[in-house]
Amino acid sequence: MPGGSLNTTSTDAQGGPLTPAGTDARGEALRTLGAPALVVVDVQRDFADPEVLADWGVDAAGLAAVEAAVQRTVALVDAARAASVPVVWVELAYDPARPWHSSAWLQTGSPDSPTDAFPCVAGSPGAEWWGGLAPAAGELRVQKRFYSGFAGTALAASLEELGAGWLAVAGLTTECCIQATVTDAFQNDYPVVVASDATAAYTAELHAGALASMAVNTADVRTGDEIEGLWRS
Repeated sequence: MPGGSLNTTSTDAQGGPLTPAGTDARGEALRTLGAPALVVVDVQRDFADPEVLADWGVDAAGLAAVEAAVQRTVALVDAARAASVPVVWVELAYDPARPWHSSAWLQTGSPDSPTDAFPCVAGSPGAEWWGGLAPAAGELRVQKRFYSGFAGTALAASLEELGAGWLAVAGLTTECCIQATVTDAFQNDYPVVVASDATAAYTAELHAGALASMAVNTADVRTGDEIEGLWRS
């Protein structure tokens, strides 16, 4: 499996070798690309509160994985602030008055189905940041309607204003809003490092599959400790 700490020999999308085992060409290159930024995605009550998730049918293993990822994200945010790495907060703020018809269609079979029960409705308790995470004064917040933090938002322009050269990404959930945001970041020409232990899905299979997919196509995958090491170097 290519990508960061998941592999011993990195490969491109066609399987060609990029980084010999035992070296860290990608990590070394990041140091030349400009300042890092940490992007935290969707660690909100409706996606992380165990009472909400239990109602969705998430099992004990899934709840534990989410809790562990949330706590590792808390530590990663603390480390970013200590290292003067900007933290960017990307949050779902759904507006039922502007229905997401394709999502309604996928979930119910009808694009005209009501979407009032969608998660993280703007201004609702479900949209609140969770687990002790919250933007500090002056940190950038980006509200989104869709999975990707880039879709229909000013995130790309804001990262350019910050002078970000590469991104670390943490949050929820790995196969959905993390992967969508990472893909769009990559297509906006940002090298991306995904924190494998500061992200989670509701099953281990979804989490592992999403990390594997991103490692092949859009991101370097590393632990939070490894990302913190890049910030310190």
